[in-house]
Amino acid sequence: MSADISDNMSATARTLSEISEVDTVRLTLDLVSAAKRNVGFLRAVSESQWLHDRATVVEAIRRYDELWMPLMSDLVVVGSTPPMVLPPFDIEWVWFCHTLNPVSYRQYCETRFSKFLGKPAIFDEENEEYALMRCKELWMRRYPNECFENQVDSSLLQSDPVVKNEDLLNEVTKQRLLCSKVSWPYISELVYLIAARQRYKGFMLYVLQRFTDGCSRIVPSLDIFLMWMTHQSYPTVYAEDMKEMEGEILGKIVGMWQTVKEKEVEETKKVWEKAFDQPYEKAGGTIEFHGLAPFKPPVYWEVSNSDVNTKYKSLLPRFLLEVCIFVRLKSRMSIEAVPDDKKHNFLRLRMLRCHRELKIDKPMSGFSLDSWKKASHLYCEFNTKGLMLELHKLGGGCFKTSKIEDTATFLWNDLLRANSLTMERELGKQMRVVLSITPPVQASYLLKCVPDRVTDDSGAMVSDLILRMNHYKPQEGRWLSRTVLDHAGRECFVVRIRVGGGFWRRGGETPSAVKWEDRIIEVREGSWSYVAGSIGKAPGNMLSISHAIDDLNHFFWILHSF
Repeated sequence: MSADISDNMSATARTLSEISEVDTVRLTLDLVSAAKRNVGFLRAVSESQWLHDRATVVEAIRRYDELWMPLMSDLVVVGSTPPMVLPPFDIEWVWFCHTLNPVSYRQYCETRFSKFLGKPAIFDEENEEYALMRCKELWMRRYPNECFENQVDSSLLQSDPVVKNEDLLNEVTKQRLLCSKVSWPYISELVYLIAARQRYKGFMLYVLQRFTDGCSRIVPSLDIFLMWMTHQSYPTVYAEDMKEMEGEILGKIVGMWQTVKEKEVEETKKVWEKAFDQPYEKAGGTIEFHGLAPFKPPVYWEVSNSDVNTKYKSLLPRFLLEVCIFVRLKSRMSIEAVPDDKKHNFLRLRMLRCHRELKIDKPMSGFSLDSWKKASHLYCEFNTKGLMLELHKLGGGCFKTSKIEDTATFLWNDLLRANSLTMERELGKQMRVVLSITPPVQASYLLKCVPDRVTDDSGAMVSDLILRMNHYKPQEGRWLSRTVLDHAGRECFVVRIRVGGGFWRRGGETPSAVKWEDRIIEVREGSWSYVAGSIGKAPGNMLSISHAIDDLNHFFWILHSF
């Protein structure tokens, strides 16, 4: 691609915010609220192992096909809003899976009921409870001999139950691992969902209709797929919003479980860059989640509804965010000047706070005029505040020194307020940089155990200072002590194990060893109470105390759970 072509593409490209304002097609569903509910629903499905037994699934499909859909058909009035009712959990799961195949679901509804059955948009917990209770009343009135909950005969779990709807069974079985694809902890954060909705509108309402001629298939990123899946799960709304789009165009979108070719990924990136002059991939918007193979994130982010910090106040919460940096050489540069710049310039990444020794250098030869290239993919602590990019030019001489020609600073707080959690900067006259992040979410605790001074039975460190403070009263007992630090270096716990008895005076008496069964382990919450310098007493808040072998295993379990 020449510089002139690239300049023309930049001039005609629109921003995502402009698409949202000027496009004539309107999304009538509150996708942000709907997606947040869907993520919570999928996590509940993943945690409900009973729901995935074959006999349970077959029974859920029977209940959906023979009981729920006929009931829903009688409640739905064509042209009106779907009634405020929600089915039992197992039926809702089958219904959700069925709607993810829009063509099959519509044919099913029109063939059986001669009308298209929609799903109520219920996102408030109180409304959900009301809708579920109302459904139960209607259910018991219509099906007095059918349990509202799925109570499949346990004896069937050992047999092979009869399947009446193989296609629906295949749909439900296929979607079983869907939660594992959208299990990132930041994915239900409001700012992430708002940014995802904006990119979905650009993808579906602009890119897909205007730039996909000649493309066999187009690959949605994770954030766009989440919105697409959510949109499909409300079938009547999806059909109405997408009625202007031909089925052939929608058929180009690669589904969750389909294998993706590298050529298709590159074509998708090109059409997105042509439309918006921005990189297609972003933080929280990976393309690698497609296919049957499990996608393993490079860092451990546990999704949990509880926080151990609410119990142990001495721990400092730790927050992580994903960061992606993309670079593109500026198109208005002279092509002849690029090779020389590549030889002498490089990009350096540094953190604003903490980890100041971190320096990641990227040579200019890795970047291009034609497309955006990923410079770095990081997972950063939120308390680093942000990062700085420095454009360096190598100097001459033996020492290979470099000179900073320009810098660009990205603050996490600024990016959280930016459009689509993305910000662009220019570095000198040579390159453009786009940086995107995910919302910071609480991550697992990082704890380190370091040795400390020997303490006595009272918890005071054995020392001349403590002896003088106690008017030379001997210190009794010997306890090996360890201090547990969190990721910020703050003292959180003191662990002590009793290993000896006897007294200590300035004469240096030898302590007597205690038997293994008499050894005791204490775990105390808080930091040392220092009386002078590094000499102090263990905190008084006792978390646990027991014999060594029992409590040591318990404490290591606590550390592992953090």
